[in-house]
Amino acid sequence: MPDAFADRGREVAANARARTGEDGLVSHLEEVVQDLERHAAEQGWDAAPKLYALVYGSEIRTTEPDLAAELGLATDSGQGDTLAALEQPELPAQASVEDALATIAWPDAVAGCALVIERVVLPPEAEEEIPADPDEAASYAAGHPGREDVRMIVGVLRDGERHSALRLRRHEMDDEVLVGPDLVPALADALAATLEPDVPAEHPEHA
Repeated sequence: MPDAFADRGREVAANARARTGEDGLVSHLEEVVQDLERHAAEQGWDAAPKLYALVYGSEIRTTEPDLAAELGLATDSGQGDTLAALEQPELPAQASVEDALATIAWPDAVAGCALVIERVVLPPEAEEEIPADPDEAASYAAGHPGREDVRMIVGVLRDGERHSALRLRRHEMDDEVLVGPDLVPALADALAATLEPDVPAEHPEHA
């Protein structure tokens, strides 16, 4: 990954400030995930996975003032910091999302990352019949009468905070979106791993 985040895509899908709602304080990450979910819902279904770098507005103003001006973050509003979601280039089509994430290491300026992805979920009784071949498995899942299309938005920060949102295709009402910190733990773990510092491989000492 490059050392700067500015050349990794400039579409901002969400800017968020911590605010107080009916249930108390909503964190930057919770607000960004909710905004990304609404953004994805507006774009519709059958979309490719999208990866976002999460960067605080103060960091963008310091390191990339031109980008901050482009995003409307050139000046401090005095209402607390913002967290911007910057869309990244498409993930490699030939690799699974998990394999693609395993190749990513973010620069220090990136406070977190988020992923928007659609998955097909099958009923438990269908899992034993899934073919071993990946292409056949995809065809099997796509044609299964009990399939459930799910859109998942998962976000993580370096400080360990996590948040996610799930929308079922057959439940399109906004008040039916599920939200919580641990709805998709495997994807959250994969995203968190991209934020871990690179540790040089240890070479055994030679006598």
